Amino acid sequence: MFSFFLLNSCAANSENFKLNGISLVASRDSITEDQVSKIVEVNANSVALMPYAFMREKSDPELIYNIERQWFGERLEGIEHTIMHLKSQNLRIMMKPHIWLRNGDFTGDLKFSSEAEWEKFETSYRKYLMLYAELSEKHHLEILCIGTELYNFVKERPEFWNLLISDIRKIYKGKLVYAENWDKVDQVDIWDKIDFIGVDAYFPLSDQVSPSEDEIVEGWQKHKSMLEDLSSEYDKPILFTEYGYRSMDHALKEPWNSNRDISEPNHNLQARALKILYEEFWTNNWFAGGYLWKWDQHEGSGGLENDRFTPQNKPAENMIKEYYRKFRN
Repeated sequence: MFSFFLLNSCAANSENFKLNGISLVASRDSITEDQVSKIVEVNANSVALMPYAFMREKSDPELIYNIERQWFGERLEGIEHTIMHLKSQNLRIMMKPHIWLRNGDFTGDLKFSSEAEWEKFETSYRKYLMLYAELSEKHHLEILCIGTELYNFVKERPEFWNLLISDIRKIYKGKLVYAENWDKVDQVDIWDKIDFIGVDAYFPLSDQVSPSEDEIVEGWQKHKSMLEDLSSEYDKPILFTEYGYRSMDHALKEPWNSNRDISEPNHNLQARALKILYEEFWTNNWFAGGYLWKWDQHEGSGGLENDRFTPQNKPAENMIKEYYRKFRN
């Protein structure tokens, strides 16, 4: 039914195939074989690489990226180095450029006050995307994400996006996705032009401190119904371009919240929430898989003193390994 089964012949022959993804945090240094092996050990079969671009201010339309001050893993040479190591372990790759704004400003709210500023921003963004489109084609990467949480930009400038998609298609032969925030995914008009409906899936599921499995299932139902309807409307698979939970109380109330002063550790809730997510989504043929947010490269990441998103060295790591094994092909 859906084109994601054509990612390779192995996937095409497996009804159970899903993109068991992780979002790999770039490193100051080069990635090692041992670090890649840790990804394989949790039965992941795909990795999202995230070359960040920065803006001095949200009113400044010039993007800054691939500069010496960035970590090695975010620069072009570092990304190519990482690609080589991931491919050596037969991992699929999604290239997923992100814009980062200061002070926690949300990229979905980006908006410029004049046509000249919009055009300058579009020129800068196009150069940014085409650089990574060319890199993705050079290394035959399976998926390219053409934008991450840019609702206003997509809504306000449709001609730019239509042309950008067309031009990317001329040089890149893989699959395209756009990653929209969970609350705007049903308000985007470009799904018919790309291959996946991408969702950064931080849907609020429960106001409870530590909801039960049944409460989490109930919290998913209206969101799941909306996503299934959206997939049917466009005849495109849903891909969770990001998903994940912090290991703390109230983690499902505002799953996107990354504040550092609101938590009481709750590792079982993180594991429980992931279990329900896999059971609710990974078995559906309209669902392509997802990319866990997020995975660090150093071995001591996470742990029982850590309440952040990473599942490493927490009960959630075993949950991921168990469910990814079922869809590992």
